[in-house]
Parts: sequence; structure tokens; C-alpha cells
Amino acid sequence: MNLQHPNLLRQQAYLNGQWVSAKSQQTLAVTNPATGETLAHVPNLSAEEAQQAVHEAHQAQHHWAKLSAQTRCDHLLNWYNLILKHKDDLAQILSAEQGKPLKESQSEIEYGANYIRFYAEQAKRIYGETLPAANSDQRILVIKQPIGVAAAITPWNFPNAMIARKVAPALAAGCSFIVRPASQTPLSALALAYLSEQAQFPKGLFNVLTGESQPLGEVLTQHPLIRKFSFTGSTSVGQKLYAQASKNITKVSLELGGNAPFIVFADADLDSAIEGAIAAKYRNSGQTCVCANRFYVHSSIYDAFIERLTKASEKLRLGNAFTGSPDLGPLIDSKAVEHANALLKDALTKGASLTTGGKIDPELGGTYFQATVLKDANHNMDLAHEELFAPIAAIYPFDEEEEVIRYANDTPYGLSAYFYSRDIGRITRVYEQLQYGIVGVNTGLISNPEAPFGGVKQSGIGREGSHHGIEDYLELKYILLAGINA
Repeated sequence: MNLQHPNLLRQQAYLNGQWVSAKSQQTLAVTNPATGETLAHVPNLSAEEAQQAVHEAHQAQHHWAKLSAQTRCDHLLNWYNLILKHKDDLAQILSAEQGKPLKESQSEIEYGANYIRFYAEQAKRIYGETLPAANSDQRILVIKQPIGVAAAITPWNFPNAMIARKVAPALAAGCSFIVRPASQTPLSALALAYLSEQAQFPKGLFNVLTGESQPLGEVLTQHPLIRKFSFTGSTSVGQKLYAQASKNITKVSLELGGNAPFIVFADADLDSAIEGAIAAKYRNSGQTCVCANRFYVHSSIYDAFIERLTKASEKLRLGNAFTGSPDLGPLIDSKAVEHANALLKDALTKGASLTTGGKIDPELGGTYFQATVLKDANHNMDLAHEELFAPIAAIYPFDEEEEVIRYANDTPYGLSAYFYSRDIGRITRVYEQLQYGIVGVNTGLISNPEAPFGGVKQSGIGREGSHHGIEDYLELKYILLAGINA
């Protein structure tokens, strides 16, 4: 890294407006998945230290909630402007700890910042209601108030944006916030904390805990002063955290796993479908919850689609984020590579065949997994049922509309789905029947701050983004005014 502002690279946690080390002096190493190089060491905080952070955030929340909506908006906009000002440095930090190409990291910084800008304005749009009362001497009022201290555990695949998407609505609503970032990628979170300090956030308003997941997770889900908990990650971990949060009936938002279908009907614009497939499959080397996992292509265009997708995949360049301008970076670690290889081996033994890829890059080695296309996929294969988190595109043939909708919905997940067609009747029928929280029609890119992001079934509960996203950080209060005519 060649940072213009080296102070953005922090190696201490941020609690109550102070940069702190663990009382035990224990640390966790942060490594670059592209090279294995150790980038930094961050504190391994204890449950006791996390509990203290909750109490301090509770005090800060009372003061923050009393400020005007315009004041909260101004603070968030200051933070937004600082993030954009330091976009290049933030992208370098992100790429170094996560591995994705710099151009993707820069896009993530902008994407996350846009949530902050959006919710800065939403702070001024938290509206109440006046409802008709049963009696003439009564009035019914409904107001919205901040829920209190909010906490989150965020994933390694989008270490900047997933924090911004959660913190922004919380602060806009009048909550304070504590985040425990993934151990693989804490540096982006700490850089955001440094910029919140520069934006003159009140002490204790935004806190970053670093350390092992279990002790910190137990505090963030079970502490009675935390009234809202948000998690993005796997369904299996989300289920455990959901159960822990139930102890205090803590309000929970979960954005969990996915198994996204990508359907290409016979009447689709094939060029557009290939472009969308590349975007939906290979972003972040396939390591996103909304990546296309299962490609269903109509039999009449099956061979043509595979030929074009294979050629397009072969053009994608693997490489280190800081060398040239690659299209794909490494997988996050060796376990991810093992998972990809296991899925690939299972598919090949059950009838699939490779048209390209399927190996670790011979020159780069390590965690660099080639863009891979498999034809003749079937539903007996493990990759038909698991979240891939790898740059593997498995192509399944289909013949009938009803058939492919049945295939698409045959999963416990329901986060995102994609399909391509130019028939308006079919488009309407299909998006209404797909059991997913997000559906992209004739596009492979679906997320933006103005839209509600989230899934159904085992892909989670709650929504992030849009005016709906702030509601999870607010409580409704009903007030009955009586004796008006007395």
C-alpha cells in the first residue's frame, strides 16, 4: 500500500472515542489473501471490554437522540464527504485485506458512501401520524423514536459497504452503534472509525470492536442494553445468533446465504444476458451472497450461451489488486479454495464437464481460482444446493417456463434471482412467482441505496436500504390524548 494518509491504517480498536489495545495485550493478525503477507495486528478484545463499550454507547445514544434531525444529517454528510475524499486510500486498505481488484474496491467505497448520503437525508423524513379517534374529545398520535443501542457483525466480502449500510440508518434514526467486523478484514472498519472521528462524531456513538467472534458475538446479541442486532453472513451462523438474541427479545435483522438462479429464456437478448452473467457471477471472484449460483438456460440456446460465456470467462484476468488491473482477485483463504475444489470434483463425478477454468492459476498459485464454466449440470450435484462463494458457473438446461420456476424455487434460500426475457407477459409471470426478496430482470446488478435489500425463507429477515431500512432502528409509540373538550 502507498497511502496518502497513513493514519487511516489503524491497529487499535475504537471505543468511546478512544483508540485502545486489548487489556490482555493479545492481538489477531490480518493477512493479505493474495500474498499471505501480514498487514497488521488488531486487538483481541474480551467480552468484558465489549460490555463496557455497550454501556458507553448507551450513554452516547441518549445525547445523540436529543439532537435535531438536521444535526444528525450534517454529521453523516461530513462523514460521507471524508470517505469520498479518502476513497483511494480506503480502496487500497480494502484490497490489501480482502483481495478484490482495486477498481472493485473503489466501487465498494462509493457504494457504501451512498448509503450514508441517502440516510443523512432520511434523518429528516422520520414521520409520525395523526389517526382518527373513536371519540370527539380524543386524538391519536403515533410517533417514531430510536430503538436505542444497535450492534452488528459484518462479513469479510464487503468490509466497507456492509458497515456503511447498517450504520447509516442507525445513526440517522438516533441510535448509537457498535460493530464487530470479520477478523479477516477489520482494517476497513477501523478506517471508517478514524474518519468518523475526523467528522467529529460524539464519543461512544460509533464503536469498532475487534476480536474473536464467539465472546464478542455473545455480548452483542445478549446484552440487555442492545436493542437492535444486525448480521450479514452465512445462514448457519445467523441461526445461532438469532437464537442468542431471542434471550432479550432483541430486534434482529439478518441478511444470510443465497443460492441465486440466473434464468435465460429463449427470447432473451443473448449479448445482454452474457454481460449480466459475468457481472452476477464473477464480482468479487464469486464471493457475494447475491452471486448467480445456478444458470438455467433454455435448451434452444443452451450451446450458444455456453460458448459465449466460456469465451467471456476466458478473457477475465486474474491478478493481485496492486499489479496491473485484474478482473478477478484471489479467494479469501485456503479453506475457500478447498470448498471450491470439493464442489467442482463432485460435479465432475456426477456428469458435468469443464469448458474452461477449474484450476488454481499456475502462475499466481495460492488462492487464485480461475473463472470456471461447467456444462451439463444437474440437481444431483452439491453445487445445485449449496452457496458456492467461488467463480464457478454451472449451466443447467430447461425447456418450459413452469419447469424452470420450479427449479429456481427449489431451495431453502430466497435472497436474489435473475432472469432474461423480452416478453412482457412472461416477465410479469416470472417475477411474481420467484420466491426471492430481490429479482433482477434483464440485469446482473441489483443493489442500490434507494431499494430494499434482503431475502425471504432462510435468506434472512428485515431489509437494508430505501426508506424501509431505517424502520428497523425505530420504535412506534402510540399516544392517546383524551379530555380535549374538558
